[in-house]
Amino acid sequence: MVYENVEKIRIAKGITKTHIAKALGLSLQGYRHIASGSVRLDAERLKTIAAILGCEPSVFYDDKLTDEVIKGIAIQSN
Repeated sequence: MVYENVEKIRIAKGITKTHIAKALGLSLQGYRHIASGSVRLDAERLKTIAAILGCEPSVFYDDKLTDEVIKGIAIQSN
């Protein structure tokens, strides 16, 4: 769930995987492994991703919170 929610918000905000990978000090391939869930996402990286996406890390653990963030993005872009 966490990985999927990170990707949903990343896509909704229009932030590229490359941008997040660079901020984490990873290659694009390295971030893809995290995004797919094949590599564990540790707390520090999750905090960094949350900061890049402009949200609290807790939002990634709750589908309803993730949906609210995405709705807020849609409202702001209208």
